[in-house]
Amino acid sequence: MSKTQTNSKLEFLEDPAALAGSLGKAELFFEKNQKLILGLLGGIVLVVAGFIGYRYWVSSQDQEAQTAVFPSVYEWEADSLKKALNGNGANEGLVAISEEYSATPTGNVTSFRAGVAFLKLGQYDQAIEKLKNFKSSDLLVQARAYALIGDANMEKKAYGDAIEYYKKAADYKPNPYFTPAYLMKLALAYEQNKQNQDAIDTYSSIIDKYPTSSEAANAKKYKSVLESTVGES
Repeated sequence: MSKTQTNSKLEFLEDPAALAGSLGKAELFFEKNQKLILGLLGGIVLVVAGFIGYRYWVSSQDQEAQTAVFPSVYEWEADSLKKALNGNGANEGLVAISEEYSATPTGNVTSFRAGVAFLKLGQYDQAIEKLKNFKSSDLLVQARAYALIGDANMEKKAYGDAIEYYKKAADYKPNPYFTPAYLMKLALAYEQNKQNQDAIDTYSSIIDKYPTSSEAANAKKYKSVLESTVGES
């Protein structure tokens, strides 16, 4: 900023007449737009208050959900899956809790548990529904949910849908620990869907990107067999 500009601003601030004129304009603007300004301020206050209230409500609901779900988690971990899902009369099951407390973190995790239980019981549509309701930023669990949806679709022989979710699992925060397994599932789904070249490319991706993984050896074997088959066709 130049010295001239600085002096000009200082002169303005030190000039009572100039300040009075500016304040007068501000007062006139406020008088003309008083309802609009107060309405905006009131709206902001309501939004902030609503947000704080919602966070408090979610927190209290989550505490209730944790208490309610404890018996069903016990049944789930003991592999008493039907009791875990439906409750035992005295306690609500995972299905009811995941719906009643869907806005809470505990309700979200309960959807995952319910999806796993349905998958183990061979109820694939219900498993897919519950697992799709689950959302997480966790490195492991969200990708696992996508892969389980892929597994359910493989059981249904809905190979296109299985491919979609195995790709989501493999693309979600790729890492050398879990991604190779998801890519292997993806390649097998491509094979079942007669997309042999895509399967070969996926096996190659495992070999190139994760050469030290336990899946790399099988990827080499399956790729070699598939390439010979494609060559014969």
